[in-house]
Amino acid sequence: MSYDLNPFPKTDSDRHSLWEIMVRRDIDAFLAADWNMVADDFIEENFMGIDGRRFSNPDSWRLTFPDLATYRETWLGQAADWADAKDQQSLRKELFDATTLRDIEINGDSAVLHKKFDGAVTRDDGTRVPLIWQTLYRCRKVEERWRIAGFTGYLPNPMPGQAGSPESAAKELPAGASQHSTAGPYSPVLEINPGKLVVISGQAAINPDGKIIGETIEEQTRLTIDNCAKQLTTAGCTLRDVFKVNIFMTDLDEWPRVNAVYQEMIPEPRPVRTAVQTGLLMTLKIEIEMWAVKRS
Repeated sequence: MSYDLNPFPKTDSDRHSLWEIMVRRDIDAFLAADWNMVADDFIEENFMGIDGRRFSNPDSWRLTFPDLATYRETWLGQAADWADAKDQQSLRKELFDATTLRDIEINGDSAVLHKKFDGAVTRDDGTRVPLIWQTLYRCRKVEERWRIAGFTGYLPNPMPGQAGSPESAAKELPAGASQHSTAGPYSPVLEINPGKLVVISGQAAINPDGKIIGETIEEQTRLTIDNCAKQLTTAGCTLRDVFKVNIFMTDLDEWPRVNAVYQEMIPEPRPVRTAVQTGLLMTLKIEIEMWAVKRS
């Protein structure tokens, strides 16, 4: 089955046409770095693009694209970054796989489109660049042809309150964030929209009676993260609110085993993270400290 099939039948001509404009033609023009392929798909007069900057709070949104010329310049710059990719076909498939456009509301000659990105694309050096945001497009039919009048874009995907959304949108992965192909379960960089900061001291696999629990690194890692979660709860936070983690271990050769437990227990977008090898008290194998952001 082809990866670039239009989900709307031709009998649904308006939605079929809008999908072709917003997905197929947009991706193909972007890969060709050719604005002329999409120039007629925009209404230049009164065009405006609002940049949500991955924040759910409108107070953080910016009028980054006050006119079509500004947006075109940014679009061409981003396209140029990918124009020399060696495997254009694989890149094209990754862009299609990351893009979803199925929610199109039409009222007369006006339309609102919910375009969502949830995936990643691969650079020639193997670096994975996440594409995780959503954009709300405003379109109008002019002389029997649909065109883009403006957008509010780079919003969190999902937004707080949507199915699958995190409990807090206080931390968000910024546009352009990337990391090497062998990176573990962590974010390379996060933007923090602070309310109150919550910091907990280093936690370890110690029960309320002061006894060290667990002989394996997996057992100690799991109890340590549980203890972190308990401390966060007292301040009204959860593991979803954590944006910075420092991990101290007696033996970094056990790092893959720690990662397996960590990836299971820590929600996305995962915190930025640092790990070091050092001596710890008694028979402790691991100690973890966390920083969280609490939205009042």
